[in-house]
Amino acid sequence: MPTPLVVFQRSYGLCSLLSLFLFSLTFVSFFLIFINPTNQNPTFITTIPSFQSQSQSQSQSIKVYVSNLPRSLNYGLIEKYYLSDPDHRLPNDPDADFRSTLLPKYPPYPQNPLLKQYSAEYWIMSDLESPQSLRKDSFATRVFDWRVADVVFVPFFAALSVEMELGSGRGVFRKKTDDNLDYLRQKEVVDFVKGTEAWKRSGGRDHVFVLTDPVAMWHVKAEIAPAILLVVDFGGWYRIDSKSQTGNSSDKIEHTQVSLLKDVIVPYTYMLPRLPLSENQKRNTLLYFKGARHRHRGGLIRENLWDLLVNEPGVIMEEGFPNATGQQQSIRGMRSSEFCLHPAGDTPTSCRLFDAIQSLCIPVIVSDNIELPFEGTVDYSEFSVFVATNDALKPKWLVDHLKGFTKKQKEELRQNMATVQPFFQYDNGYPDGIGPIPTNGAVNQIWKKVYEKLPVIKEAIAREKRKPTDTPRTATSGGTIKIEVAKQKGNNPVNDVYTTPTVESKMIIVDGVTRIKEMDPRGILN
Repeated sequence: MPTPLVVFQRSYGLCSLLSLFLFSLTFVSFFLIFINPTNQNPTFITTIPSFQSQSQSQSQSIKVYVSNLPRSLNYGLIEKYYLSDPDHRLPNDPDADFRSTLLPKYPPYPQNPLLKQYSAEYWIMSDLESPQSLRKDSFATRVFDWRVADVVFVPFFAALSVEMELGSGRGVFRKKTDDNLDYLRQKEVVDFVKGTEAWKRSGGRDHVFVLTDPVAMWHVKAEIAPAILLVVDFGGWYRIDSKSQTGNSSDKIEHTQVSLLKDVIVPYTYMLPRLPLSENQKRNTLLYFKGARHRHRGGLIRENLWDLLVNEPGVIMEEGFPNATGQQQSIRGMRSSEFCLHPAGDTPTSCRLFDAIQSLCIPVIVSDNIELPFEGTVDYSEFSVFVATNDALKPKWLVDHLKGFTKKQKEELRQNMATVQPFFQYDNGYPDGIGPIPTNGAVNQIWKKVYEKLPVIKEAIAREKRKPTDTPRTATSGGTIKIEVAKQKGNNPVNDVYTTPTVESKMIIVDGVTRIKEMDPRGILN
């Protein structure tokens, strides 16, 4: 008969073996279920990140209501374009085939390069028009009640409208007359939206207009100033000075209604096909530029650069028009050059920058006042060369600077460029635009930027609602005359101005001080 000590030792040994076996079984099971990378049936632990990501994505979508504008102001306008005479500015008609065919419900956007570069309005609208089943990758959620929307999208193809007027050759673009069809359409849009309850609720501050053409909705800028404007840059417009003897002098009309606080810089639609990094070949040209030599105002630097660079070895400067022949020249030039010159034109930027990115040609940006799309998401300094205007205009400086880049530095810039190529893609590959959009493409990037503005916009709406209504003040001198009164912060009037033809002077209040100032014909305080 074993002693109590022996019995205890045997029992303890069995317990130890059993505990060791259970521990080993538990460990192996844990490894197979939770850690094994070949596990084909993810468990709760592996699905948490996926669940959080999906939930986060849904919570960060932006709710968009589409204003019920007449079809004649968007897709009907494309139909009107195809039924009209060809653009008088082009030697050949790139849209001739569509002018004699039956168009679908959603007609394709014109291939006319003077129009196509502004086609963001079409692709944003097409995404919102696509069936919900095709919009799973869209950041914008379309809603059909404006009261639950974050923003109201105004589906006016403003760029197409103004370019149709310019292409008609009637010469009435700047006139507020009945034969200026673009002006009539602008008025129709403004009259429509300002009559809606959605506009009255917010004063238009949550309405979104696409103004990729620098002169889009030119006649009603002041009326849509509170809205969210999608613009290609904050450059100015130009008008010919009627007093000029030569017709060449211009007066710059500044953007007085745009701000990075509420507006979004969007890319031009690029014109050249994308070059994948894997297909990049040896580049024998140092610097390439193709475009108009003569520009106005801020674009005058282009002509000066042309004179400095045109005879430099390794530099190609081509003057050309964006027709089919010019496009093929641009493809060859950009794909065979290390750097592509991007000087300011009539406005600080152009579609040339995005053509360079798609061609993996390192952009050389010579523009002191440029705003770029999606900054904060895209770091342009990682694939572009920024040059101050003063430096660029020094003889030999720019060429010597570019020659100083090593092969490794240029390869790194080009590799970084390849990663952001998809960010600027509008086209979804469907001829009528109806279908899934590129997940990381331009349309989603634009709506994400608008989403970032929402807190500021909602605060502005709330602040405006609580303001008491001002009563126009009067001044008397022997008799009562009305005087224009405005409250001003800096150079931007912030309240309505009460106009009257009885006086030419304007009384304004700047930081509590009453002053008399003249106003120019556009109503901007001098």
